Amino acid sequence: MNNLLFARLYRLCVAGLVLTLAGGCGALRSTTTEQPSFYTLNSELFSTPLTAPDTAPTLIINPPHASAGFDTPRIIYVREAHKLEYYAHNEWIDTPARMLAPLIIAAVESSGTFRAVVLTPSAAVGDLRLDTEIIRLQHEIGSQPSHVHFTLRAYIVENLTRRVLGWREFDETVAVTSEGPYGGVVAANRAVQSVLEQLSDFCTEAAVNWHTSNSEDLKRTESSLVR
Repeated sequence: MNNLLFARLYRLCVAGLVLTLAGGCGALRSTTTEQPSFYTLNSELFSTPLTAPDTAPTLIINPPHASAGFDTPRIIYVREAHKLEYYAHNEWIDTPARMLAPLIIAAVESSGTFRAVVLTPSAAVGDLRLDTEIIRLQHEIGSQPSHVHFTLRAYIVENLTRRVLGWREFDETVAVTSEGPYGGVVAANRAVQSVLEQLSDFCTEAAVNWHTSNSEDLKRTESSLVR
């Protein structure tokens, strides 16, 4: 009788010990998390800034904004329309809007159109101002190959009059060469590069039109004074 009771107690103790160890191992596994990978947008492909004449305008660049849902360092992918999802353990090193600011400066400076290109806040006084907004930067995986979709809206404003001289929406889609987060990052950099080249041309066009208009106004003023 005593031997039977002892055997039962022994089995219960062993079972309890096994359950305790199993629970402890599960707790240890649950605290082990995968470290995230961080990615950047870069401007290595832009050429060295060209020297502009002293008569060239100065461009003030406001920090870019981002539409709701896109002001985050998390890398966004889309499987269904209107539904934003995020890659786990893969992030931008900063928000795309903050990473975009120095890239815009590098792209516009490389055109040689402006005497200076200055990011606000700054004490500098500029002739023109550039406002930008990221409408979307997302990895769309509903088709094969998947692709990255980047849309940027831009406004050029005359600082003195606050008059909008022009606006444009740049939209670029780039197919990925390898599926997964890294393939999306590479395609995103290509899409951003293409859009910023177009943005630089847009700023140049706006500056030329602004300078031409001001020159014509000055000539008409001088002509009326002579009369």
